[in-house]
Amino acid sequence: MEVQEKFDFGGWKNCIRMTDGAIEIVVTTDIGPRVVRFGFVGDDNIFGEMKEQQGKKGGDKWLIYGGHRFWHSPESYPRTIYPDNSPVQYNWDGETLKLIQDIEKTTGIQKEMEISLVPDSSSVRVLHRMINHNLWEIEAAPWALSVMAKGGRAIIPHESYQPHGKKLTPVRPLVLWSYTEMKDPRWIWGNRFIQLKQDPGARGSQKIGVLNTLGWIAYYLDGKVFIKRYNYDPESKYPDFGSNTEVYTDKDIIEIETLGSLERISPNDSVEHIETWFLFKENLDEDEKSLENKLIPLVKKTDDDF
Repeated sequence: MEVQEKFDFGGWKNCIRMTDGAIEIVVTTDIGPRVVRFGFVGDDNIFGEMKEQQGKKGGDKWLIYGGHRFWHSPESYPRTIYPDNSPVQYNWDGETLKLIQDIEKTTGIQKEMEISLVPDSSSVRVLHRMINHNLWEIEAAPWALSVMAKGGRAIIPHESYQPHGKKLTPVRPLVLWSYTEMKDPRWIWGNRFIQLKQDPGARGSQKIGVLNTLGWIAYYLDGKVFIKRYNYDPESKYPDFGSNTEVYTDKDIIEIETLGSLERISPNDSVEHIETWFLFKENLDEDEKSLENKLIPLVKKTDDDF
């Protein structure tokens, strides 16, 4: 594995690039914690880039920047959108890059990310840790959000189909926001998958949440398939009416989001949430037969590495 420090990406001059020769990941330490690039070496960034914000740092205004970020849930203004505009500390132990944010002045929460390339799998493991530095207990869940490159579509699997009479109890909640319009053409409501397309010409925002016991979500764009894997714990309580998976889009971005357990965190204690990222080259049509035949085998390939 190759690691480059002082790597310039998008005007942020203090980035760290990690690669196994097939995939590469770029993390900036000028702001964050924030992952600003993930992709095949020499290929496009699968993460979204906000060109007009790249290279910026400092100030009290929260900026989306693009890439992958770390929030705490449930969402609440202004607690959740604490600006990540300041430099982060980091250390590299030869296997894992650890990013350490300063304690948030208004929340008493400190965020850490630990990032490592998984050997022999061309995948990335990202641990999100949230530490309570208050003198009192707080309730929150770690929330991992990835802004994806424009023009693709998010894919969420449905739970396995079972006919009425064989399965009488519900298998998952579908959580709607006040602005969710189920008739919006960006949605594809299938029997096996829910898909959400990003359309730069569309109006308004769309979002849903689900309890995803299958532990994966995918994003498809231009012959590339990005898959997030994460654990589901049946004993855990999840925020947003029990959502551990959420998707959001508007004319500028699309996000695929996963959430950890909603916990009461004692002073100086922490909670963690882990995602493992995979990237494949494959063409996926919108029809469910294509997804069954091409996407599901890719998901199965990830089973041993997350």
